[in-house]
Amino acid sequence: MSNRLTKREGGFSLLEMMVAMGVGSIVLGAAAQLYIQGVNATWAASQQAELLQDFRAASDMLTRDLSLAGAGLNPGAAIALPSATTPRYGCDQTGACHLGNANSTAVNYPLQGGVTPTLYGLIPGYIAGPTLASNPTATDVVTVVYTDSSFFLNCYTATVTAAGQVTFGPATLPLDANGNPPAWPPAGCLPGNVTPLAGVAPQNVNDTQVGLMPGDLVYFPSLGGKIVVAEVTGGAIVPGTNVNGQTTYTVPFANNDALRMNQTPAAGPPAPGLNNVALNGQGTGPSRLLVITYYIDNTVTPSRLMREVSGHTPMPVVDGIVYMKFSYDLFSDLTSTPAISQNDGGASLGLFPNQITKINILHMAMDSTLKGTKGYQGMDLETSVSARNLTYVNNYAN
Repeated sequence: MSNRLTKREGGFSLLEMMVAMGVGSIVLGAAAQLYIQGVNATWAASQQAELLQDFRAASDMLTRDLSLAGAGLNPGAAIALPSATTPRYGCDQTGACHLGNANSTAVNYPLQGGVTPTLYGLIPGYIAGPTLASNPTATDVVTVVYTDSSFFLNCYTATVTAAGQVTFGPATLPLDANGNPPAWPPAGCLPGNVTPLAGVAPQNVNDTQVGLMPGDLVYFPSLGGKIVVAEVTGGAIVPGTNVNGQTTYTVPFANNDALRMNQTPAAGPPAPGLNNVALNGQGTGPSRLLVITYYIDNTVTPSRLMREVSGHTPMPVVDGIVYMKFSYDLFSDLTSTPAISQNDGGASLGLFPNQITKINILHMAMDSTLKGTKGYQGMDLETSVSARNLTYVNNYAN
């Protein structure tokens, strides 16, 4: 006799399996879509946060430098420069220049009266930058000039000790009644909140962190009776001693420097250069001069905002800058006439950069491109900065 199963074995039919797989696929697809949307939203938010952080850092740096234009110089300062060859900015110690549409040219200092190259506390660079794909109009460059208040070079006395070199050291004369040299550091050369501890302030001229180095500009308010701006060139800063046994530092300021500051002036009414200051010409109160130029570098992708200090290699500030434009408000004390929103800094009206009262940042536009077809995010800085150190006049002096 054979045994036969009478109970049906459990299981799914092919139709049931197909329905279950279809429903599962729909559920899993919906879950995956929600996950992808969440990831994209998180990524976009992080990109926006990064863009905002970079934009804020770049705009803070730019507006801070603009607000310091002319600080440490006399109000309305217009420093005459030697003119055998017009001094320039935008070049570094390698001989490379970084301005213009190809980021390979320099800009000459403006001519006062059409003759004398002149250094001002702020120098507009109307359409001196590259033309970018984002806009058919050439971008602007802006240059601000102020003294370095953190390096106390002003405590030293400067002396031209040979052609193309200046020695910085404590003053040796006049001696007091007991035959002692002047106090070091001299009174009044340090801020009131700085204690002149050894090695802290005033710093050594050859200090590896804050001391002078090739590419630095030094402002001599009086060197052998002349106002001089000179560029530190390559070569060692040589320590020595003066007649009182105090440490001195001899710094090279050779001719043919990258920024053309150290030349002998051309014939005619000369604007003084270092190389026509008499040997042993002496002066007090020198300071490091920061000539800071902002421009857009379009040789990289994305384009980049750059900051160059004097004759040093430019440093990147932020990527993604797509446009930069300025205008300037000026006021003439002689005519009591304002000139508002001048793109060229008032040059077409016969006005000068030391009459600028306000810098208007018309555009500092920055984009952050997102991946794929998700578009982009952008920001644009539009603000004004007071140029209080350029044109201030004390009408109530005692």
